[in-house]
Amino acid sequence: MNEKDIKLFSEFPPVSTEAWEAQITTDLKGKDYDKTLVWRTNEGINVRPYYRAENLSGLEFVGTLPGQFPYVRGNRKEGNNWLVRQDIEVINFGDANQKAIDILSKGVTSLGFVFKTCQEISVDNLKQLLQGICLEKTEVNFVMNCKNKPLVTSLIGFLKDQKVNPDEVKASVNFDPIGIFTLKGKFCSNETEAFDCVKEVLELAPEYKGIQLIAVNGKNFNNAGSSIVQELGFSLAIGAEYLTRLTENGLNAGVVAPRIRFNFGVGGNYFMEIAKFRAARMLWANIVKAYEPKCDCGPDCKCEEKCSDDICLCAGKMHIHTETSIWNKTIYDPYVNLLRTETEAMSATLGGTDSLTIRPFDAVYEQPTDFAERIARNQQAVLKEEAHFDKIADPAAGSYYIETLTASIAEQAWKLFLEVQGKGGFIAAFRQGFVQAQVNEMAAKRIKAVATRRENLLGVNQFPNYNEQISVDLNSQLFEAVDQTDKDAEVETIKFYRSAQQLEALRYKTDSFSAKNKRPKAFMLTIGSIVFSKARAQFACNFFAVAGYEVVDNNAFETIDAGVKAALEAKADIVVICSSDEEYAGFAPEAFGQLKGKAIFVVAGAPACSDDLKAAGIENFISVKSNLLETLTAYNNKLGIK
Repeated sequence: MNEKDIKLFSEFPPVSTEAWEAQITTDLKGKDYDKTLVWRTNEGINVRPYYRAENLSGLEFVGTLPGQFPYVRGNRKEGNNWLVRQDIEVINFGDANQKAIDILSKGVTSLGFVFKTCQEISVDNLKQLLQGICLEKTEVNFVMNCKNKPLVTSLIGFLKDQKVNPDEVKASVNFDPIGIFTLKGKFCSNETEAFDCVKEVLELAPEYKGIQLIAVNGKNFNNAGSSIVQELGFSLAIGAEYLTRLTENGLNAGVVAPRIRFNFGVGGNYFMEIAKFRAARMLWANIVKAYEPKCDCGPDCKCEEKCSDDICLCAGKMHIHTETSIWNKTIYDPYVNLLRTETEAMSATLGGTDSLTIRPFDAVYEQPTDFAERIARNQQAVLKEEAHFDKIADPAAGSYYIETLTASIAEQAWKLFLEVQGKGGFIAAFRQGFVQAQVNEMAAKRIKAVATRRENLLGVNQFPNYNEQISVDLNSQLFEAVDQTDKDAEVETIKFYRSAQQLEALRYKTDSFSAKNKRPKAFMLTIGSIVFSKARAQFACNFFAVAGYEVVDNNAFETIDAGVKAALEAKADIVVICSSDEEYAGFAPEAFGQLKGKAIFVVAGAPACSDDLKAAGIENFISVKSNLLETLTAYNNKLGIK
């Protein structure tokens, strides 16, 4: 037999799904299969413990190639090179230009110029801002909340003045009146004028096809705590709203769709996020196709997929920029944010984003330092130069798990999209409060998951840094929702939030209190079973450290007398008895009695004898079922920390 005909591992017999399931059922020893092994995500998707080739049967997109409709495998036929973007807040045009020139020499290939004030940008302003920047090699992006039409007019004037080749310009303007509506609660002027302005902006630069002039800011939903399906479903609905309004206003979908850029957030759900980008491209390509876009190439079709039946499939290529989410970023133990953003960057790039902004690790609480910005740039450099993520198009292809997730996310997002369409489109659904209610409900669910540790935030609700204390005065707004609502808003708005905010606010109160008073001390009275006492002491130390308390762990005490004496000598505010369930019946009442109310007495665990202990006057118990936020807030109140 020829060596090439020998299959890998051919000496092993194939194992059927039925055989796998039978073995799993045996190993579970009576436990419920679904409750034990099937994970139900926030998106309503049931993730199984394993997948096989048969799970891909019926998925038509699996057989497509990179750069081929419906672009689930990416827009590029070869490689996976994305643009490294860094944003610059423009206060002074000259200073912003100098910073841009500097970071272009450090690996950046895409510049984002952010204007937080409402001002008209002139051609002369752009000459100063873009001096020395080669626009044929560098993508430039402009982020403004108002006066985008004058900006586009000036940009086109500048490009013509500089004689830049229209075919080589890559740029975008973050013109998103619907996005402003979701954040402000009203349109800048009125709804009709807003869409008239969008049409006028598109008609300003017909020859500059590499400039996306309309933005869909799906990241707004991500940063407000939405699920992946909600971010995708609502983003697609906004995109469809632009297509509908503009085609009804006389424009061809083949002109409109390629000028739309989707700005997504990316969170920490690694594989789900990879699948999100793949599903997004597939759904958008099919949505655009339904609008029957005409080729915008002129007499000779230059599309990679030659237009047939008078429909341009290439118009449905989704342009994606991605920004790491603020939802899961923390003020305490902020260097953990580096781990979060790196895995998020991996998801975005493996998912095929066109450009990526990694927010610096300190961006949630201060103007990012030069060091933080440098690390953020280098994170992408590592993915390119060391991990070679830019070399392979759609490396997730063929993965039974990710392909199935792609289909599941697409299915759920499509259902949500159709539900929005059934309410009259995105704007109508938003006016009815449907979108806000969906996002707020999911955000509350995820916040509760953090408070109960079903969703982990390292350094905040799990394994906090015991020695970390914030001694500087922080802006109280860091612990509140970011609300951009106008005073005369017509509807409820989307508000940005971080899932750590409530727990961090709790700990910050402790730090502020401790700056003028003694830091609260939680003392572990470990006794009895070594296995249980140490495990419960570790749990209790982490539990109270979340609130910023000083925690004192101990080796097992020989007697309750010795433990209580040591606790009182340590001037403990809280004494936590740590032992086994069986031993609590004797140890806990004895320790409680000896303390005589000189410290708050807590039992670590939820023993079967809890009712007897409560009858003896013991009120405080902590366990894995405790709501961290509610429980620790109660202890803060008992200690006079407001």
